[in-house]
Amino acid sequence: MVEVKVSAMAIDQASKTPIIFLKEVEGDMVLPIWIGTPEANAIALELEGVKPQRPFTHDLIKNILKGVNLCVLKVIINKIENDTFYATIVLEKDGELFEVDARPSDSIAIALRMKVPIYVEEEVMKKSGTSIELDNEIKKKALKEYLKNMDLEDFGKYKF
Repeated sequence: MVEVKVSAMAIDQASKTPIIFLKEVEGDMVLPIWIGTPEANAIALELEGVKPQRPFTHDLIKNILKGVNLCVLKVIINKIENDTFYATIVLEKDGELFEVDARPSDSIAIALRMKVPIYVEEEVMKKSGTSIELDNEIKKKALKEYLKNMDLEDFGKYKF
């Protein structure tokens, strides 16, 4: 498994669909995942540190998990079939592990709220990731802008 972080979000201009970019923590591979608008908003709010007056769905899930003493250990993007990504949320309670099937977007939103690592199975990264080489002029802070300006055809593995 490869640990990743949310590195950027953008809008696919052709489909007007949000895309989240997961970048390897120790590498230059990036995995783009097309997600729904509500999930993109939930992820963006958490990344920006915005706390709603009342809990949104992912905040509610976080509160329920904490309320029943379930610990979220990690999120794994573990499969892609027919251009659809799959994920698992790994939970622990009293030493017992539980795996819950979930959409990657929901899993990421929960991982960010619970401050747990996000992983991608190596096979998924090999199949659907892309390498972005950063030179001295493109630093981590500029990665978001760099990705926004990329031609989505550069990813070459998705049908639009």
